[in-house]
Amino acid sequence: MAFISVTRLRIRRAFFLPLFFWHTSLSLRQAKRASGNLQVKVLNSARWTFWTMTAWEDQAAMRAFMVSGSHKTAMPKLMHWCDEASVGHWEQDNATLPDWPEAHRRMVAEGRLSKVHHPSAAHLAGQIGAPD
Repeated sequence: MAFISVTRLRIRRAFFLPLFFWHTSLSLRQAKRASGNLQVKVLNSARWTFWTMTAWEDQAAMRAFMVSGSHKTAMPKLMHWCDEASVGHWEQDNATLPDWPEAHRRMVAEGRLSKVHHPSAAHLAGQIGAPD
């Protein structure tokens, strides 16, 4: 079994992109080195929208990563930087990450919106845009 985690973040202003990229690079490096990480995949979609997908040995390994290091430092900033954010998790038989359309389908079906301080109209409507 593998625990899959998908995030979708849309940055609300270009002003925040340099800091977002800095924190993202640190968090990706942390994820790739984290105990229990099996795979990491990222997508730079349209309109300053960014997706991450990771496979973990189990939910505990993902949570240990999430609440430590660079990722822990970046998470609170996202509420201010993003106008759309969502996350989805599921378990599957293997660690092979799905393609992005399937990740989006699972996010819509099983995911949830994350808190943002300046939500877009789409976020307020509960919509999770597809990867471009």
